[in-house]
Amino acid sequence: MKKRNVRAAMENRNARADLAPYAADAARSPGRLVAEPLSPTRTEFQRDRDRIVHSTAFRRLAHKTQVFVHHEGDHFRTRLTHTIEVAQIARALARALKLDDDLAEAVALGHDLGHTPFGHTGEDALDECMADHGGFDHNSHGLRIVTELERRYAEFDGLNLTQPTLSGLVKHNGPLIDSSGAPGERYRKRGIPDAILRYDRLQSLDLAGQPSLEAQAAAIADDIAYDAHDIDDGLRAGLFSLADIRASVPFAGGLLREIDDRYPQLEEPRVIHELTRRVITRFIGDVIAESSRRISEAKVDSPEAVAAAGQPLVGLSPALAAADRDVKTFLFARMYRHPSVQRVRDQADAIVRRLFEVYLTDPATMPTNWATKAGQGERARAVADYIAGMTDRFAIHEDARLFDGSPELR
Repeated sequence: MKKRNVRAAMENRNARADLAPYAADAARSPGRLVAEPLSPTRTEFQRDRDRIVHSTAFRRLAHKTQVFVHHEGDHFRTRLTHTIEVAQIARALARALKLDDDLAEAVALGHDLGHTPFGHTGEDALDECMADHGGFDHNSHGLRIVTELERRYAEFDGLNLTQPTLSGLVKHNGPLIDSSGAPGERYRKRGIPDAILRYDRLQSLDLAGQPSLEAQAAAIADDIAYDAHDIDDGLRAGLFSLADIRASVPFAGGLLREIDDRYPQLEEPRVIHELTRRVITRFIGDVIAESSRRISEAKVDSPEAVAAAGQPLVGLSPALAAADRDVKTFLFARMYRHPSVQRVRDQADAIVRRLFEVYLTDPATMPTNWATKAGQGERARAVADYIAGMTDRFAIHEDARLFDGSPELR
């Protein structure tokens, strides 16, 4: 195959029996805001994926909290390892459902780019600090990263991703507005963030339509990864025991019985891994079966039909959705609100608030380029952008530099 025909062959849907008619179509989908020559060797969605992987924001995920802060152990998940796991699950789902797995992977790899240091604790603190300045939302901040804040390319700001990838990043959890234009549940109280509305005026993100099936696959992959790997991390951290989860979560208890029956006397580390892999396998199998049923019943035959479907078509069956809720309820009480985790969360919250206050009061305490940005526009937003881009360890180091008695987050 000649090099100039590689991309065209990969995008030729007539020659790709592995893609369903309702899969996103890289050749027919809306393109990039700034027109670029096509790649001779990669589809447009493959280029999006690669640009995300090579971005500064993606690299920083290696040192951003999932649940545990950076010093608590080398083997706990970070935002980066979580993101890679989500992408792997999203690809598996997309391939089984005959979707474009490159688009599913791109959305999965980019879905957490907008997160602050210290996970949801950092986001909540920064949102409160920004209450009088439009608030802070990691979803809209992620959009700003890939459309404005990354400064790498000679001809445009951001990564100049295709519209399907951007749309998937913004609304992978569902439409942002209803058919009347009113904000959905997530943004009902405060309204759609300005960053999303601004970009939507430049290039429609179809905020009222259902996400592509590829974006839906990335969203459910995120849930699966959270459930399985937070169980794994929580058990290995000693926040709860196998006996605890066996007694509290029937779904996990059933899987542990399977392991006990097949591998009696198996040592605990292997039991934990067997439980984790079985959680993932069971959820993936259920999503494939349930989503195939929904897609068939909805009779969608194009990406446009998916957008107009009126409901998500990728998801868990009622039984496994109940199991997912049980797992999340257990983890919320026994892991996310564990006293040792909560103590660190409180310290992290204080760090973000102190940094915001000092930078807002004296922008010169930030690096020169950020101080200049704060003087050119909305100071509070520039401060929030700077803090949001920090890794956990950099935020801790900045707090120690600027304040006496900075906590060690233990």
